[in-house]
Amino acid sequence: MLNVLIVDDEISHIQGLVRFIEWEKLGFSAPLTSESGEEALDMLQRSHFDVLISDVSMPGMTGIELAAEAKRIHPHIQILMISGYNEFEFVQDAIHVGAQAYVLKPLKTEEVTARLQSFRTVIAMRREVVEQTLELEKKVSESAKLVKERFVTDLIADSVPNDELHASWEDLLALPDLSLGFQIIVIGLDRYLSSGLEAKKRMLLGNGFKQTAEIGLSNNNSIWLAQTSPDEFVALHINPSPSERVKAEKQLQFIQTMMHEQYGAAVTIGCSREGFDWKDAPLLYREIRFSMAKSRLMASGGIVYADEAESGDFTAYRMRDEFVPGLLKRLEIGDSEQVSDYMNQIREALLATENTSFAYAQASGMSFLSELVRHLKWRKEPDGESNILLWRQMLDCVNASQMAELLSDYIQRYMETEQKAHMNQQHNLISKISLFIEERLHEHWTVKQLAEHFALNASYLSVLFKKETGRTISEFVQETRIVRAKKLLQDPNIKVYEVADQVGIQTTAYFTYLFKKLVGVTPQEYRDYRYSPEDA
Repeated sequence: MLNVLIVDDEISHIQGLVRFIEWEKLGFSAPLTSESGEEALDMLQRSHFDVLISDVSMPGMTGIELAAEAKRIHPHIQILMISGYNEFEFVQDAIHVGAQAYVLKPLKTEEVTARLQSFRTVIAMRREVVEQTLELEKKVSESAKLVKERFVTDLIADSVPNDELHASWEDLLALPDLSLGFQIIVIGLDRYLSSGLEAKKRMLLGNGFKQTAEIGLSNNNSIWLAQTSPDEFVALHINPSPSERVKAEKQLQFIQTMMHEQYGAAVTIGCSREGFDWKDAPLLYREIRFSMAKSRLMASGGIVYADEAESGDFTAYRMRDEFVPGLLKRLEIGDSEQVSDYMNQIREALLATENTSFAYAQASGMSFLSELVRHLKWRKEPDGESNILLWRQMLDCVNASQMAELLSDYIQRYMETEQKAHMNQQHNLISKISLFIEERLHEHWTVKQLAEHFALNASYLSVLFKKETGRTISEFVQETRIVRAKKLLQDPNIKVYEVADQVGIQTTAYFTYLFKKLVGVTPQEYRDYRYSPEDA
């Protein structure tokens, strides 16, 4: 049974809820009650509650303040606020601090019951998710094969920084020291998608490939196997000794033979260079797949070994198909740290190409620069002479380090130009929106309406406004209203309720609450005691 706490300074409201709601039928224990926020807070600290029902406006601690504390003590508690028609503005603050729903006075039994049923469903679903997560964690911990397979998949994906990857898997796997290094082995089923087979035959072929690969490598403890797609397996051969390499080669040949005999299918296998750091795995994986693709152009069903002589071709491929799109994506995000890290990867690739031939490295650098010039759209477009000068400087470079430095300088200048222009645009836009809000304080604009008025996405507007001003739109509106209210309160001829109306707050009660929250005193106290000439 779920536990409920009802808080209201009017005892008749509490008695009505206790008497007329069928608590047990709804899955709740008989509710506990309190007539003040302070007493309820003490009860929340001493006991666990699943649901809090509270009046908004109470003497002393308000329902909003109680809701905020309840969420702090019990983050998953479900909160139902009760308010009068003239207290609706309080509800906005209540929802902001974590209330899930509200009902208006006079209370209707069926409406409260519906809210409680909704809460019960949410609580039940959350408990089910927690239970399933715990069960999954238990299964994962008990299944070494599943854990190893997921580790291999994460390792080659290059989607998680190496340090984070290592730390996240250290608790699940006793990752071995790479005393003898590791090798990435890719086992690919040729022409799986383009074979022309009907769906049933393709499914049987895929299942046969899966069984053959898993059985073929099942008795080799130094190999961790993962299926990355229906037509590809990746094997991570860890610290392979010479004898284990021989054993693995025979197992790979067995897989090729069985697939040919049983299904008439060809399997191409790629064996990468050795790696001695986990962070090398994504590059080794992409490199050997590139070599396999080249090999398949000649013939299917071979065993391909990484060849240092092909590193220049692979680097050229990376420059065109990986580095240029990758850099453009990071430039679009505008994260200078990401761009810097990525430029370091490009520099390392150029240095690696130089080991084969400086002429090859220079050609790769020139090709990369040409692609950048073609794709980048400067806000202040460099003229043709600047680009020609840049290419001449590239030709004058005598090593790959100089080329990498020239490229980095080009990117740095581009980012500075873009960021400056972008910041000016953002600043002008937010200034325009702020002025728009100030001129219409008496109106009630939602974030969505503001965003639509300025042709923006609502989420983007919220994030941008907070980044530019340090405040949310709601906070800005509240503070602006209070600043204007302080000026209006300096005129003794304007009533407090008139001040509230002129700054766009519909009720005097909410205006008093908000003013005291932000200023520390009520509007009348401010007018009588706190106003000084410096406030003018």
